[in-house]
Amino acid sequence: MEAFLSRAAQMVASGADVLEVDGGAASSRAPAFVDQELDRELGRELGRVVPAVAALKARFDAPISVTTWRAVVASEAFKAGAVLGRDISGFADPDYLPAVAASGASVVAAHTSVSDPYPIDVVADVEVYLLERVSWAAPAGLAPERIVLDTGLDLGKSPTQALDLLRATGRLAGLGYPLLVSTPSVAAAALAIARGARLVRTHDVVGIRRVCATLAAVMEAGG
Repeated sequence: MEAFLSRAAQMVASGADVLEVDGGAASSRAPAFVDQELDRELGRELGRVVPAVAALKARFDAPISVTTWRAVVASEAFKAGAVLGRDISGFADPDYLPAVAASGASVVAAHTSVSDPYPIDVVADVEVYLLERVSWAAPAGLAPERIVLDTGLDLGKSPTQALDLLRATGRLAGLGYPLLVSTPSVAAAALAIARGARLVRTHDVVGIRRVCATLAAVMEAGG
């Protein structure tokens, strides 16, 4: 925990706007394994993620995000201080969106992997997927301004598919919701930001802050 908080302090000092606790204490796959294993993973995830969120909340002013597909974990993380939930399962847990709505938090709808066999147009496949998830949010009680989209560049994509999605950032950013990208390089992040992405999930906070500041200056200078 000491090392975890030290790393968080470095990220805040470097300019991170949001701190994310990844539910990596358990598998992020959709619930396709036996109940006994699910129970073990649930207990492990709750035991690691919730105290981590609480510790961050007690020490930093930055908003806290939690990546998990489980509604129970999300609910407990929101009680501990998280205000954003990122789900890479496509809302496989039917209680996830109601849990977000009840907490007053916001949500990131992330695309995990393309269909098999791969579609001819991966961009269209991702666009349809994300808009379908958006359509589930309103009935659950989530207002549009509490929804963020994530094309999942780093989730189940081939390098070619990731590049196609990166090129289509402008199109996907035009769907009407803030677009989050997880990119493997500062150059890719710069391209995504220039084309309309507004949140970058990164371990390189210093590098991304420099990119954002440079692009902001260029855009302001150009009117």
